[in-house]
Amino acid sequence: MSLERRGRDTLNVRSPWEMWAGGSAFSGSMRHVTAAGRGAPDLSGLPAGFLWGAGTSSFQVEGRAGQRGRSIWDRFCEEPGRIVDGSDALVACDHVKRYRRDVEAMADLGLDAYRFSISWPRVLPGGRGMVSPAGLSFYDRLVDALLEAGIAPWATLYHWDLPEGLQDAGGWTLRGLADAFTDYAVTVHSALGDRVLHWATLDDPWSAAWRGYGSGTHAPGIADHELAARASHHLLLAHGRAVAAMRAQAPADHRFGIMLNVAQVVPDPRLPDAVTARLEPSARRIDAIQNRWWLDALLTGGYPDDGYDLLEPYLGGVVTAEDLAEICVPLDYLGIDYFGDRMIAPAEEPGPDDEGEHPGVGDVRPADPMPEATSTGSPVTPGGLHRTLVRLTEEYPGCPPLVVAANGSAWPDPPEALAADGPVPDPARTDYLHAHLEAVVEAVKDGADVRGYFVWSLLDSFEWAHGYSQRFGLLRVDHATLERRARASFRAYRALIAGTRDQDRG
Repeated sequence: MSLERRGRDTLNVRSPWEMWAGGSAFSGSMRHVTAAGRGAPDLSGLPAGFLWGAGTSSFQVEGRAGQRGRSIWDRFCEEPGRIVDGSDALVACDHVKRYRRDVEAMADLGLDAYRFSISWPRVLPGGRGMVSPAGLSFYDRLVDALLEAGIAPWATLYHWDLPEGLQDAGGWTLRGLADAFTDYAVTVHSALGDRVLHWATLDDPWSAAWRGYGSGTHAPGIADHELAARASHHLLLAHGRAVAAMRAQAPADHRFGIMLNVAQVVPDPRLPDAVTARLEPSARRIDAIQNRWWLDALLTGGYPDDGYDLLEPYLGGVVTAEDLAEICVPLDYLGIDYFGDRMIAPAEEPGPDDEGEHPGVGDVRPADPMPEATSTGSPVTPGGLHRTLVRLTEEYPGCPPLVVAANGSAWPDPPEALAADGPVPDPARTDYLHAHLEAVVEAVKDGADVRGYFVWSLLDSFEWAHGYSQRFGLLRVDHATLERRARASFRAYRALIAGTRDQDRG
């Protein structure tokens, strides 16, 4: 293989990890956590100094769209039929104006960290060139408010809101965007790096490539597997170059990583064994592009053979050995977004292999929703989170420390739940939180080096193609009035965090 696609016999040596809370990885004594609420998990198996956080992203919550440049999602929202409820994110949660109250809510939760993304078009309205002082000053104020509250800012540089002008020039399908992203990353890091120590380049680049350019269900709304394949390489190249450039100007205590949407790909468990066996090759192909394409490149310096074979007809010499070396920069941490296993079933009529968000699997379709599923249709599979975290430890020797970067669930608020005063009852969200944190504990016991957990999300947000029809927040947002109201899951999460603090002090 001329590009040494797998490269597992030449793994990079990772730099030593320093706990953000200091000390050893595990506490010498394991104490039971007495958290309020039925079904609260025993978190005593988590590492000492375990990091507790919550997350949002810029386009989903910020609003004040007139104070930034346009992104591909602004255009996407204007196209009829793209957003389920016909909404847009011009106002969203108005976080730009209301950030201080939102930081007060984070402090009330007891968060150690807040994971947010920087809006590229708010900082560089044209994507390159002139910086917007007003746009950058918002992040200055946000970071200062977080630090005043004792909350560590974790900044993600790209969560899908590409400046519109850069897409008009070709977007992620062009190699040159890796350099534009690197320039943007260096600009933001230079401005905020005196206070922000934790940086992620990209959030869920699989979705950016394969939903944005492969199926067209996300912005920019293009359905072309050749363009998606090229975007999937250029996103990784942008990551590698940006990390190298930021690290070159960073103090020694800065930490650099990336957030990946890793999902176990499994046949529908309700199917007969014989059908399940026939689906295994397709499950493996989906896994190659959804998971191993990104993990292998980042952690081993090469693409997986089966994934590369699937995409090679589309890549046309785009990938070079020098690119792979740039992509495989040492990471200080790896973030995992997890919202449920990806379950598949046989297609009633096999379709083309070059359509949709997964190449080469025209013979399968998404499984019908499980009886226990969130309102987005995602299965509730905490065991899948456990398997994902342990898998990374077992399959990738030298894997950097892990954080669960986004984990949460959407559920409707019945009218009767809103009628009474006090926190909005949401037992399903609370049970989901408890079950997945228990899965994290079990993964740690089984050897996974997990250092933190970020619940998704702090606020009910603009949920991409779902618009405002899906609600993930610990804080309910009335999008007509922008009033925030705590859900019961907010209190449950606060109790869990407080319990672990008592454990560390005991």
